[in-house]
Amino acid sequence: MVSALESALKSAGVGAGADPNRYALVGFGSSSHDQPGGLVQEPHKHTSGSDDWFAASGFTNLDTPLVTDGATEDGWAGIDFFFDNYTPRANAALNVILITDEDRDNTDNTLSFAGIQNQLTGANSLLNAVVNCNFAGPSGAALGVDSKRNAYIADGNGGFTKEGNGSKSGFCARTTFDDYVKLAWNTGGAAWDLQKLRAGGVTADSFTKAFVDLKVAEIQQQPPIGQPTVPEPATLALFGLGLAGLGFGRRKAQV
Repeated sequence: MVSALESALKSAGVGAGADPNRYALVGFGSSSHDQPGGLVQEPHKHTSGSDDWFAASGFTNLDTPLVTDGATEDGWAGIDFFFDNYTPRANAALNVILITDEDRDNTDNTLSFAGIQNQLTGANSLLNAVVNCNFAGPSGAALGVDSKRNAYIADGNGGFTKEGNGSKSGFCARTTFDDYVKLAWNTGGAAWDLQKLRAGGVTADSFTKAFVDLKVAEIQQQPPIGQPTVPEPATLALFGLGLAGLGFGRRKAQV
């Protein structure tokens, strides 16, 4: 999905110039695996070539593999860790994607919904949450729903349609809706059903198409850090979070 996003962004003129798109990845799941020390405590950086920020191709050459079976997952801590430990490029527009199949495990009582939301909105950042939660539009099950309550519906052929009046529908893992879905919508981002991506086949194709199309549109329209107005689209810096996750920053065109 990262390669599809990178290709679509460049086609839209984001990252196609002298300043390439940048990506980074933060893990926030603790799990035993075959790395030295056994247990990776969350949150933590995943670098590529020892670099915090890297090209899209860096996801195939991470210095430490991403754990996909984290027993303890605190997405708020992952977001907080990013803002404390990463410095986006000047004039970057930041778009964070959180991916987890669990609700929030509280590993830090000092963190609050309002505090994490303020970190995101203070950087003009949109949160997109890919979570274990079902969504729907008037015509049926949805791949995801954005902050304007547009529902993205798989068309059965690897594409999608969009309709209004989308909402959470049916199953949503424990406190996931309050932890992550509301947070994404409050920042102007979208929430997506992780199981649609895991389904594979044309459903996963539809998910990727809808997700990438919406991300490109968001990034083109999103104001950069510290600026109230929308700049001309120029380049992208990307940050990642979660079991698998991404965030984006687009630099204002230089004159």
